[in-house]
Amino acid sequence: MSSRDALAVPHDDFQLLVSVLPEPLQAAMKELSPAEVLEVVMDLGRSPEARLTGRVVRLSETPVTRKDLEHVLGQVGSVGEDNRAGIERTLHRVSAIRNRQNKVVGLTLRVGRAIFGTIDMLKDLIGSGLNILLLGRPGVGKTTKLREVARVLADDLGKRVMVVDTSNEIGGDGDIPHPGIGGARRMQVSRPDRQHDVMIEAVENHMPEAIIVDEIGTSAEAAAARTIAERGVQLVATAHGNTLENLVLNPTLSDLVGGVHVVTLSDEEARRRRTQKTISERRAPPTFDVVVEMVNRDEVLVHRDTAQSVDRLLAGENVGGERRLLVEGQVEVKEEPESVAPLPPRAVEAPRGLSRGPTRETSREPAAGRAPSRVAPPPRREPGLRQGTTRIYAHAASRDLLERVLRDIGADARVAGRLENADVVITLRSRANDPKLRKVSEKTGARVLAIKRNSSSEMRRVLRDAFLIAEGVDEDQVREAVSEAEHAIQRVLSESVAVPLAPRPPRLRKLQHRLVSRYHLETVSHGSEPQRHLTIYPLGAIVDMPRGRELDGEDEEEGAEGLA
Repeated sequence: MSSRDALAVPHDDFQLLVSVLPEPLQAAMKELSPAEVLEVVMDLGRSPEARLTGRVVRLSETPVTRKDLEHVLGQVGSVGEDNRAGIERTLHRVSAIRNRQNKVVGLTLRVGRAIFGTIDMLKDLIGSGLNILLLGRPGVGKTTKLREVARVLADDLGKRVMVVDTSNEIGGDGDIPHPGIGGARRMQVSRPDRQHDVMIEAVENHMPEAIIVDEIGTSAEAAAARTIAERGVQLVATAHGNTLENLVLNPTLSDLVGGVHVVTLSDEEARRRRTQKTISERRAPPTFDVVVEMVNRDEVLVHRDTAQSVDRLLAGENVGGERRLLVEGQVEVKEEPESVAPLPPRAVEAPRGLSRGPTRETSREPAAGRAPSRVAPPPRREPGLRQGTTRIYAHAASRDLLERVLRDIGADARVAGRLENADVVITLRSRANDPKLRKVSEKTGARVLAIKRNSSSEMRRVLRDAFLIAEGVDEDQVREAVSEAEHAIQRVLSESVAVPLAPRPPRLRKLQHRLVSRYHLETVSHGSEPQRHLTIYPLGAIVDMPRGRELDGEDEEEGAEGLA
């Protein structure tokens, strides 16, 4: 039996939500299965809809009027500063959409359910006393699991539990908490921006053994979480982000997992570690001992040692973890591989930086002040070596032009319809610092490519470089050249020796140059055509070589990258 089939609130609780709707909509809702309904959407001037598991049902052909919206608002609790209200002693949530004059023009009535048995996969972690952070996309069930955690800690384990309930989503609306949290106590928050104050107040005034918090989203709340953890109180919370990597990339919340800072190593230490001189390291011990990535309601990925997982992430290794699945009521555990012979750590890109090829100033270490992040996060791979279709979004650039260029170059990519769904974003250089673009790219880890002007030649140049596509060269030759360069890079970094490559045409040599430069090594072209080839050197090995001595006009651009 899956968690969806577990014991939930009775259907008469669902009828309390139905009863606040206008009468014509109530009749339509009664024909639906209560267990399938997720939310009801009412937008002014549009037909009302019920969103069910896997489908959407139109409740009426008559558009929603202001009278309909006022009817619903008149039967629910007052709408707070976060534009949310509730139905007393239920877990249902009513969220409002307002126009510029602050009038309500839309409502979302979300069905809330207390589902028992949803944390069977995590019960051993809950009882360990460790601080646990739940991550996952909206709607995956984080708050439902958090509610069940509160009940298990209070009723089954007998702990003093305090729930900090900002939007009354955990304990329900009204002054009396919903039975779904068991014997746990609940502190409501008057305004969303006071959540961090209430978190500290809960510790100082009520002596809890465990605190439950939903949606840590600001630096003040992250600091309050660290304060709670340092006082020896167990903390179980959720945060914005799908994966551990999203959290590390988020400058506001990275402190929850220890934070990240840039460290410059000495030459000797860099050689000992077999890495570049400028690296990213975890700044402090994590606030949360365990991070749980919620894949879906019946599958989670557990990082039992957050510190170790973050260190692996920053080192460019597979993070690993413990994948737990609920299959027919039984928990199955599978260990994820921690490392699959990855290439040695590379320079990490700043979350807000542009993913452009290294220049003379940046080929050895990132520009000052840039906070690095991992370049090759699983399951994504470097463009050009990626498996599967890459989704590209045109931001302030022509979508039609992008589609034509992708067809021309033959890249395994398609145009994404939304910025949030993109793996790569192509934008004009003048719009690269757009706040929305920066915010979304930081959250999703999307790579940003900047073009000087909105032209097919400029797009083609940037995308060929990103996907490591060489013009006029057979695909098998490209694959062979890339494979040879990767093996050579592995050897140079592990043995600190110079490795010559096989002779290649000019376009393939340029491709190999770009690939090598990502690992902050140095390359020089030797010989004459058709035997001209690259040699890869460890960092600093050719500092004293006269610049351009081994270069001809054909490889001048390559040499500038290789000797930078």
